[in-house]
Amino acid sequence: MTITEPSALATGKIWLDVTRQCQLSCVHCYNSSGPDGGHGTMTVQDWLRTVDQAAQAGVGMVQLIGGEPLLYPHTKEIAEHALDRNMGVEVYSNLVHVTGPWWELLQRPGMSLATSYYSADPDRHNAMTGRPASHARTRANLVRALELGIEVRVAIITTDGAGVDQTRTELEGLGVTRIGVDRVRPYGRGADTSEPSCEGLCGACGDGRASIGPDGSVAPCVFSSWMRTGNVRDAALADILNGPRMAQARATITAGKNDPPPNPVPCEPDRWCSPGVPDSGCTPRT
Repeated sequence: MTITEPSALATGKIWLDVTRQCQLSCVHCYNSSGPDGGHGTMTVQDWLRTVDQAAQAGVGMVQLIGGEPLLYPHTKEIAEHALDRNMGVEVYSNLVHVTGPWWELLQRPGMSLATSYYSADPDRHNAMTGRPASHARTRANLVRALELGIEVRVAIITTDGAGVDQTRTELEGLGVTRIGVDRVRPYGRGADTSEPSCEGLCGACGDGRASIGPDGSVAPCVFSSWMRTGNVRDAALADILNGPRMAQARATITAGKNDPPPNPVPCEPDRWCSPGVPDSGCTPRT
């Protein structure tokens, strides 16, 4: 009789980081996505196979992220594939442009939506995204999502903590009930050094979660993509998750785990909250 070891991700979640293309050029983007970004080497069949393997491993939640996941031609197909396997699906979008078919899909049971919101001040928000009028577009589509009854969560991303209370007040006024706060992460364009380190991580990466990038590489989370532990194009997802490289990555991250801040920002610990490094008191889920 063959005994199958339980996956390190059983009942957990995976990020499917489907593209580096984005309409925006956010100054802090953790993976340096932008208008010139590409969709990587993963085919749609690669993504669907990965979803199948994740479901078989007991993964309960998929987050589609990028870049802007709505720009990848097959994201909708991937989302529907995950729903058909009884997995929850969250789409992390900048909400700059949402098509009719996407609005229909987002209203299906099991679907939810997340976005980043930088400020109640349009100029400050647009300065972060590098695109004029992005605040107006994101806000308008956020309002529409709420009107349609779509489950929505918003992460307020800040560089210095200024204006967070005002931004939260605006979002609450719109009807948003799930609001988290996070600081800019020191990765991609948000880094002030060329070499990434574990200091910007919360310390729980790879513990019940993992990320798959546009080239198929697997990492403990979207922020630790330099810690590649395998590739789903040439190995089974379960083998990678339970393999020695992932175990070593988790050990390295745990060893550098940040101490809890003295006054952590509250979050939703049992939901897919915005991940927290210094000044955020939550376990990473998105």
